Amino acid sequence: MFRLRLMAENLFTPPASSSPTRSGAIWQRIRFASSLSRIQAIVGTVAGVVSIAGAVFSVTPFARSVNTGELVATVQDAASHRIVADATIEVLTTQSDVVATMSPDSSGRATRTLKEGIYVVRVSHPRYAPETHRVQVQSRQTVEVRANLRAGSSSPVERAIDHGVGAVRRALRF
Repeated sequence: MFRLRLMAENLFTPPASSSPTRSGAIWQRIRFASSLSRIQAIVGTVAGVVSIAGAVFSVTPFARSVNTGELVATVQDAASHRIVADATIEVLTTQSDVVATMSPDSSGRATRTLKEGIYVVRVSHPRYAPETHRVQVQSRQTVEVRANLRAGSSSPVERAIDHGVGAVRRALRF
């Protein structure tokens, strides 16, 4: 019994000499095993945190506010049906307060989550006449707006000149 106790003590205490002995090798194995169990504990903890974070992230779309909907605006040229990616899309309240300003992506679409209500969507581009749409956003629904821009100008100065020239032509019957 005493001999067994001495062997156990030799296993759990590092060897006194620097020469490699059998008890030194056993000590190294035990030390490695304890560090391996620490690594396993850390990996297990990180895996648990990642699993919980993934579960929370996957549930967040369902936790979206009940009174919001989504507006999707698509902008294209009316004649050629080409995408107009550098247009400006403004979302306004019925009192003309700007709620959001968006730009379409490379596919010509812009998306925005809005509170339930009535909005005015104004699409403009320097080479095209502006276009406005009145939309109603309902909770948990998607409203699509397709803006087909026609040739013209959205600049107020250029529009005034165009209207003035048109008025003179009509007056002189050209």
